[in-house]
Amino acid sequence: QVQLVESGGGLVQAGESLRLSCAASGRTGSVTSMGWFRQAPGKEREFVAAITRSGGSTSYADSVKGRFTIIQGNAKNTVNLQMNSLKPEDTAVYYCGADTSPYTSGSPHSWMYDYWGQGTQVTVLS
Repeated sequence: QVQLVESGGGLVQAGESLRLSCAASGRTGSVTSMGWFRQAPGKEREFVAAITRSGGSTSYADSVKGRFTIIQGNAKNTVNLQMNSLKPEDTAVYYCGADTSPYTSGSPHSWMYDYWGQGTQVTVLS
């Protein structure tokens, strides 16, 4: 089992920044990729960004390219999502996911992720 805990959400004005963190514990040696997804009210969960365990490969949704950066955290088994130039449409609950498959790498598909955190709310005011 892998446990994931997100933190760093909050309420900001459009144009401001936030950094989300996801701390993994448990059988972290089985994790091959970690990803961030978000879900707004009434909408499906959507891909935001992903990173391979080595940190050598990252991927982003088109809607966040150039504004968001996914990086390995300084603390072991931590992945951060730096969000700059936030927009009201970025408002959502953000979830961290962990993929343990040896055959995928930074998948944008939520069904590929085996473990999820509880989510952290991000609200961007216009």
